[in-house]
Amino acid sequence: MAILEGGAPVREGRPPVAQQVLLSARSVARRYGRRVALEPTDLDVHTGEIVVLVGPNGAGKSTLLAILAGVLPPSSGIVTTAIPPAAIGWAPQRPAQYRRLSARENLFLFARLQNLADPAAATAQMLAEAGLADEDLPSAQLSVGNQQRLNLAIGFLGEPRILLLDEPTASLDPAHARALWERVARMSATGAGVVVATHLPSDTARGDRVLMLEEGRVVFAGSPAEYAAAEPVP
Repeated sequence: MAILEGGAPVREGRPPVAQQVLLSARSVARRYGRRVALEPTDLDVHTGEIVVLVGPNGAGKSTLLAILAGVLPPSSGIVTTAIPPAAIGWAPQRPAQYRRLSARENLFLFARLQNLADPAAATAQMLAEAGLADEDLPSAQLSVGNQQRLNLAIGFLGEPRILLLDEPTASLDPAHARALWERVARMSATGAGVVVATHLPSDTARGDRVLMLEEGRVVFAGSPAEYAAAEPVP
């Protein structure tokens, strides 16, 4: 089932951002043999909007995000972007980091891979913002919460124009979860497009658009208010 695209709504209390399609997916689908992980789906991500993907585990949210990030090729369909790949930030559900490297070494490596102008400065900034500046342990020895904070810090490197977050508040305490959503709101206010996958229906109120997936299909697409009124059961 395809998503019917329309104008992206603007959250109350925020000045409107000139709308531009940063990323466009057309009929993207994914199969593993006979198993369908994602049915053909369309999605446009605009400047300054937050799209929330909601649904139970196994609904296809992670598959769609991985296709948008370019780390999983679709079985069919196409994804196009108006920005270079280095301007896409990606924080997968399972932390993608080198377990033998420290938080600092991981961030510096990814900053170099992204060809950031000053990798050392970008590393120091993200370490401070993530509260990991004093962590010199290998990533494998960090707590689950700190591994997730490092995972998100890698995704935020370089102030991406598109930010793709898969279950970003998993393993975060309430204070760090609030800080994450505040940062997402600040980024969208400056024109970044954000797509967040979550299994928490309460997170839908933080977005401009809500897409609900079940068994690889989009079963709802609309505003947070429309989602709340429909009272779907994930």
